[in-house]
Amino acid sequence: MSRGDMAKPLLGHGSTEGDPRITPASGRTIGVLGSGDFARSLAIRLVCSGFKVVVGSRNPKRKANLFPSAAEVTFQAEAVKKTDVIFVAVFREHYSTLCDLADVLAGKILVDVSNNTEINHHKESNAEYLASLFPACTVVKGFNVVSAWTLQSGARDGNKQVLICSNNQEAKRTVAEIAQVMGFTPVDMGCMSSASEIENIPLRLLPAWKIPIFLALGLFLCFFTYNLIRQVIHPFIREQKNKFYKIPIEVVNTTLPCVSYVMLSLVYLPGVLAACSQLYYGTKYRRFPDWLDQWLQHRKQIGLLSFFCAALHAVYSLCLPMRRSHRYLLIETAVKQAMEKKMNIWVEEEVWRMEIYISVGIIALGLLSLLAITSLPSIANSLNWREFSFVQSSLGFTALVVSTLHTLTYGWSRAFDENQYKFYLPPTYTLTLLVPCTVIIAKVIFSLPCIRHRLLRIRRGWEKGRYVKFVLPSATGEYSSGETSSNV
Repeated sequence: MSRGDMAKPLLGHGSTEGDPRITPASGRTIGVLGSGDFARSLAIRLVCSGFKVVVGSRNPKRKANLFPSAAEVTFQAEAVKKTDVIFVAVFREHYSTLCDLADVLAGKILVDVSNNTEINHHKESNAEYLASLFPACTVVKGFNVVSAWTLQSGARDGNKQVLICSNNQEAKRTVAEIAQVMGFTPVDMGCMSSASEIENIPLRLLPAWKIPIFLALGLFLCFFTYNLIRQVIHPFIREQKNKFYKIPIEVVNTTLPCVSYVMLSLVYLPGVLAACSQLYYGTKYRRFPDWLDQWLQHRKQIGLLSFFCAALHAVYSLCLPMRRSHRYLLIETAVKQAMEKKMNIWVEEEVWRMEIYISVGIIALGLLSLLAITSLPSIANSLNWREFSFVQSSLGFTALVVSTLHTLTYGWSRAFDENQYKFYLPPTYTLTLLVPCTVIIAKVIFSLPCIRHRLLRIRRGWEKGRYVKFVLPSATGEYSSGETSSNV
């Protein structure tokens, strides 16, 4: 990127006009210590937001070309003297190189933007360590959860939140105002003791996805092993047929819809359990068990993994006729029919079963696609609560029902064929029907007027056993007050 490109504004300034909470950026000078990628991106964003930027470097002449022309690049000591707010964009191990500037830094606000390479790598956070080196300064932890790419591209292309913590309220307010002018949303995380947690956030790899991913992998291994025994091991032992070639495609393709179907039902099962708990205790204020609470919070990720497995199943199914083994079996079947002089092999029932099976499967995949799309933050934020609830609840339950029809059509009457029970094990699809059918039956029961009305009252604040005041007219026409139980 050329220096001319760096000087071009990335964002307009219209979004901050008229906001009394934001101090005008013009005239304020911000210092940046460091000349790495993050320091460069930070300087570009500050300049484009209307700040005067002074960059402190140990080699200003060599580093000047890396920064926009509007930013002044000078020695660290000179940069510190020209501003009261300084972003420390250097690694923790290089903090000691700033000790020579302790006298000049006294009384200034230091914004620590560093991160560690491992979670809880040090006993104390980087910000606390920096504060111990410069006790005469006020240290604020912030901007560490924002990437260099987000700084250059604008908050619209990344997370807009900037987490801030410090023991000094005035310093936090100053850094928050700077973040607002830059187009970010400052979030006060409290005192400096929160710095360790803030520094660990960028190091966590998909924390909300761990449980759903392990759940999906566990289901996949269980169903894969079950299908492997039925489709490969059974013919190998009973008929001495080598069908291990089925493992990469056919066994996997039989496993994926099982995982997708069960995962989809697990999205709506915790809601059923939560409703049962509320009906049993007669209140919505009783806390759910931790396992149920965690389950409710991971429903979005479970649903997206269900869609992922369904999409893979669709791709695998389209690839089935492309296999050479399928061609061999097709030719072998044709030769046998020719030798037996069978001219008409049309089976009306099987034709209709397959047509309905594929059609319902396409509809189910389409509904899952809609659920997955509306789960994306950019799409979900454009929907109001009623629209989002309709898609995720009503259409989601419809997708579960259609998926059930897809599974039942696949099974058809084969569930009653004794040849389908390999090693006395039932067909896989019969096992997958257990949880979804439980959810569907429970949803139907909850839709009954007597139960639905009671559940609606509970979710609106009604509690079993709570006493409420009432007023009744007496025989003389006057009104008397009393109490009664709300469950009468």
